[in-house]
Amino acid sequence: MSKVAILTDSNSGITQAQAEQMGVTVIPMPFFIDGVEYLEDINLSQEEFYEKLNNDADISTSQPSIGTLQDYFDKLLKDNDEVVFIPMSSGLSGTCQTATMVAGDYDGKVQVVNNQRISVTMRQSSIYITLETLKYLKKGGRITPAAAAIGTMLKLNPVLQIQGEKLDAYAKARGKASAKKIMLKAMKEDMEKRFADYADTGRMHIEVAYTGNVEEAKEWAEAVKEAFPQFDFHMDPLSLSVACHIGYGSLAIATSAYVPEAE
Repeated sequence: MSKVAILTDSNSGITQAQAEQMGVTVIPMPFFIDGVEYLEDINLSQEEFYEKLNNDADISTSQPSIGTLQDYFDKLLKDNDEVVFIPMSSGLSGTCQTATMVAGDYDGKVQVVNNQRISVTMRQSSIYITLETLKYLKKGGRITPAAAAIGTMLKLNPVLQIQGEKLDAYAKARGKASAKKIMLKAMKEDMEKRFADYADTGRMHIEVAYTGNVEEAKEWAEAVKEAFPQFDFHMDPLSLSVACHIGYGSLAIATSAYVPEAE
């Protein structure tokens, strides 16, 4: 039986410490902050990132270079027969396409999987997110300045979802409390329809994700656990690539079905 190495990037939400425990390898994603390159979870922590974000630093995301991908593939193939690389969705970054191109030089020993996910959705299959501010969607060109101004004036909190390649609008709420109710209702509908076969037998994982505000996330976690007490639960921060585009104070709820390993 061939020995296969699993490779992903820090957009998965898997930290370097967790990767070591899990037996996988994580490529740290690069960021440019005021012109200086940082690597997620190497020389850029969650706390440092939000401090710079809240101080209006000029932050942009990037992707691993071709040379970086080759270095990881070469290193892993020294001790393994094959590499399976699971990057973030091809609809959100060029990493998947670049890696697929590079993998062509490895005679089938490197396989790139486009699972159309990012952050906790790379482990959880349905997610709804609400934002504290429209500032970063406007900055990233996801919405127009006029739409952001109107949304801010009306105190709108959009609810977004990822169920395909990209982040899509799901609903608009007047205030965060309303947004939370919409997310809980949406997740309950998923349990009743999309995941009914698994939910009826308790084979679901439920998760809370957030950007920066841990205390608010803990309160949200209690509401989610109260709504879904029958399911396995855990909480994780969203990856910094997501946070860069949606800002501090976002909250999310995610779920996935539990499929036992074959005997």
